[in-house]
Amino acid sequence: MPGGAGYGSEVPNVLERNRVTLRGVPSGRPMLFAHGFGCDQEMWRFVAPDFEVDHRVVLFDHVGSGKSDLGAYDAEKYGALQGYAEDVVEICRELGLTDVVYVGHSVSSMIGVLAYNQAPELFGALVMVGPSPRYVDDGDYVGGFSRNDIVGLLDALDSNHLGWSTQMAPVIMGNAGRPELAEELTNSFCSTNPDIARQFARVTFLSDNRADLAGVQVPTLVLQCSADVIAPETVGRYVHEHVPGSVFTQLAATGHCPNLSAPEETTAAIRAFLSG
Repeated sequence: MPGGAGYGSEVPNVLERNRVTLRGVPSGRPMLFAHGFGCDQEMWRFVAPDFEVDHRVVLFDHVGSGKSDLGAYDAEKYGALQGYAEDVVEICRELGLTDVVYVGHSVSSMIGVLAYNQAPELFGALVMVGPSPRYVDDGDYVGGFSRNDIVGLLDALDSNHLGWSTQMAPVIMGNAGRPELAEELTNSFCSTNPDIARQFARVTFLSDNRADLAGVQVPTLVLQCSADVIAPETVGRYVHEHVPGSVFTQLAATGHCPNLSAPEETTAAIRAFLSG
């Protein structure tokens, strides 16, 4: 696996390592957009531009995803979501950002919670798009998957990365009447390094960040899609109930990727939250 023993002899600059892209108004309130599993910063291309008119927009790829520096992938560091959260904090500090509006999709919602808990002075608001603090059911907690479901999902990914991607992407995307969306997500999954995809999937689907939610003390928006098989409504409402003072917005958008399938609705919901 790339970088399994560490970063190697030369540590890459964080902005190069994570392919950080800066847009918008340099003096505007910063907005940091974080993508989900198997994706990259291009997944925000229909949402982020709307905020460039009055915000400093920061886009990046998690290490191991997109066009990040694969040589910087450290299996030990990224064996937990905390490793990705450390990168978020490092990006903010490298750019001198404060009062950051962090917008995280899917697993990056919890990465944002961890980053906030690590360095709360950097963040002014959190936006969680399709968040899940735990995917596996646990007693009264309904995450949407049994442990056997997750084991089967991970085993399938281990045995056939391309086949898994082709099968799962349409399920995750939803919107069966718009096959081009599923095709884009499939291609994104398939282009990810298989070894990294397997570990990121394990870290994502076996994580439990429920206890981390109560520490969030900034305005927070929970954006919940309809008919989301990855993060069902019960999960979104759980996040809302356990993040003090958070706002819950139910989207008409279906599936797990409203940043692609319903960017106008997603953008409008974030705008309404930030102006409220």
